[in-house]
Amino acid sequence: MGLQSLSIAVVCSSNMNRSMEAHAFLSKKGFKVRSFGTGDKVKLPGTAVDRPNVYDFTSTYEEIYQDLTSKDRAFYTQNGLLHMLDRNRRIKLRPERFQVSRDKFDVVITCEERVYDQVIEHFENRISEENAPVHIVNIDIQDNHEEATIGAFIICELMTVMANSDDLDNDIDTVLASYEHKWNRSLLHSVAFY
Repeated sequence: MGLQSLSIAVVCSSNMNRSMEAHAFLSKKGFKVRSFGTGDKVKLPGTAVDRPNVYDFTSTYEEIYQDLTSKDRAFYTQNGLLHMLDRNRRIKLRPERFQVSRDKFDVVITCEERVYDQVIEHFENRISEENAPVHIVNIDIQDNHEEATIGAFIICELMTVMANSDDLDNDIDTVLASYEHKWNRSLLHSVAFY
């Protein structure tokens, strides 16, 4: 199949940490990749647990970066959010919602089960036009900087194996089973249609 012929979407809740880390990593390795969130809003930790920073998906990474800088530069530098936003704004303009994208993908990787369920629900509620299959795979990745980095590496390895398959639809179960065994992580997998 090849790296460039496999179209990949990586999806987390807010299109901020896990999906963007994987997007950056896969892009550097030559994959055709996009990233998305499935939430209603973009949510980032605030200075208190009960006071998150909430943005619309229309906000740019630059606007969010400037907002957090004006609120408390030292705090958001220390917790890594400004560094994360700096990376994000070098990749694309703003976070994107998966549910509004009209692009078609061969593989959609989700980073937590709740997001996986939202992606499945999206496909169940849309009208299939072409009957083109898409593999939806969930890999649970904790939402912190370290796990996002490890998750990006694992996703890249899985995508490399998938891209090198001559018949992904036929090989997917074997590929996922060997991946689960190697990384000692359980995966969820569904096939949906465009």
